[in-house]
Amino acid sequence: MTGMIVHALENDHVTGVLNGVAPEIVTNERFTKEYAGALWRPAILPTPAFVVNFIFSQERGKLLLEGQKVIPKRTLELGYKFQFPGIKSALANIVK
Repeated sequence: MTGMIVHALENDHVTGVLNGVAPEIVTNERFTKEYAGALWRPAILPTPAFVVNFIFSQERGKLLLEGQKVIPKRTLELGYKFQFPGIKSALANIVK
Protein backbone atom coordinates (compact mmCIF):
# COMPACT_ATOMS: atom_id res chain seq x y z
CA MET A 1 0.00 0.00 0.00
CA THR A 2 2.78 2.41 0.86
CA GLY A 3 4.39 1.82 -2.52
CA MET A 4 1.09 2.55 -4.30
CA ILE A 5 0.60 5.75 -2.33
CA VAL A 6 4.14 6.94 -3.07
CA HIS A 7 3.65 6.09 -6.75
CA ALA A 8 0.41 8.10 -6.85
CA LEU A 9 2.03 11.09 -5.10
CA GLU A 10 5.10 11.10 -7.34
CA ASN A 11 3.24 10.75 -10.66
CA ASP A 12 0.83 13.45 -11.78
CA HIS A 13 -0.88 11.12 -14.28
CA VAL A 14 -2.17 8.93 -11.43
CA THR A 15 -5.66 10.07 -10.45
CA GLY A 16 -8.77 8.46 -9.08
CA VAL A 17 -9.22 5.25 -7.14
CA LEU A 18 -6.64 2.45 -7.11
CA ASN A 19 -7.35 -1.04 -5.78
CA GLY A 20 -4.92 -1.71 -2.94
CA VAL A 21 -4.54 -5.40 -3.74
CA ALA A 22 -1.76 -7.57 -5.13
CA PRO A 23 -2.01 -8.78 -8.73
CA GLU A 24 -2.29 -12.45 -7.72
CA ILE A 25 -5.64 -13.75 -6.46
CA VAL A 26 -5.11 -16.12 -3.51
CA THR A 27 -7.62 -18.13 -1.50
CA ASN A 28 -7.22 -18.69 2.23
CA GLU A 29 -6.40 -22.35 1.58
CA ARG A 30 -3.59 -21.50 -0.82
CA PHE A 31 -2.28 -18.73 1.46
CA THR A 32 -2.15 -21.18 4.37
CA LYS A 33 -0.26 -23.76 2.32
CA GLU A 34 2.19 -21.20 0.93
CA TYR A 35 2.77 -19.66 4.37
CA ALA A 36 3.41 -23.07 5.90
CA GLY A 37 5.80 -23.85 3.05
CA ALA A 38 7.68 -20.58 3.58
CA LEU A 39 8.08 -21.50 7.25
CA TRP A 40 9.14 -25.06 6.32
CA ARG A 41 6.17 -26.37 8.33
CA PRO A 42 3.34 -28.67 7.30
CA ALA A 43 -0.18 -27.30 6.89
CA ILE A 44 -1.97 -30.37 8.18
CA LEU A 45 -5.25 -29.30 9.72
CA PRO A 46 -7.23 -26.67 7.84
CA THR A 47 -9.69 -24.55 9.78
CA PRO A 48 -13.18 -25.80 8.92
CA ALA A 49 -15.29 -23.34 6.95
CA PHE A 50 -18.16 -23.59 9.45
CA VAL A 51 -15.85 -22.32 12.21
CA VAL A 52 -14.79 -19.30 10.16
CA ASN A 53 -18.42 -18.61 9.20
CA PHE A 54 -19.53 -18.91 12.84
CA ILE A 55 -16.85 -16.54 14.13
CA PHE A 56 -16.97 -13.92 11.37
CA SER A 57 -20.50 -14.41 9.91
CA GLN A 58 -21.20 -16.10 6.60
CA GLU A 59 -20.56 -12.99 4.45
CA ARG A 60 -17.21 -12.16 6.03
CA GLY A 61 -16.30 -15.83 6.19
CA LYS A 62 -16.78 -16.12 2.44
CA LEU A 63 -14.38 -13.21 1.89
CA LEU A 64 -11.80 -14.85 4.15
CA LEU A 65 -12.16 -18.30 2.65
CA GLU A 66 -12.61 -17.47 -1.03
CA GLY A 67 -11.22 -13.96 -1.38
CA GLN A 68 -12.73 -11.03 -3.25
CA LYS A 69 -11.14 -11.83 -6.60
CA VAL A 70 -10.16 -8.19 -7.16
CA ILE A 71 -7.33 -7.34 -9.53
CA PRO A 72 -5.41 -4.04 -9.64
CA LYS A 73 -5.96 -3.49 -13.38
CA ARG A 74 -5.88 0.32 -13.26
CA THR A 75 -2.95 0.34 -10.85
CA LEU A 76 -0.91 -1.76 -13.27
CA GLU A 77 -2.05 0.27 -16.29
CA LEU A 78 -0.82 3.45 -14.55
CA GLY A 79 2.68 1.96 -14.30
CA TYR A 80 2.92 0.73 -10.73
CA LYS A 81 5.35 -2.18 -10.35
CA PHE A 82 4.77 -4.47 -7.38
CA GLN A 83 7.87 -5.35 -5.39
CA PHE A 84 6.35 -8.75 -4.61
CA PRO A 85 3.68 -9.56 -7.23
CA GLY A 86 3.19 -13.16 -6.11
CA ILE A 87 2.36 -14.81 -2.80
CA LYS A 88 5.54 -16.92 -2.76
CA SER A 89 7.90 -13.97 -3.15
CA ALA A 90 5.97 -11.88 -0.60
CA LEU A 91 5.99 -14.63 2.03
CA ALA A 92 9.64 -15.46 1.36
CA ASN A 93 10.50 -11.83 2.10
CA ILE A 94 8.43 -11.79 5.30
CA VAL A 95 9.83 -14.97 6.85
CA LYS A 96 13.49 -14.54 5.95
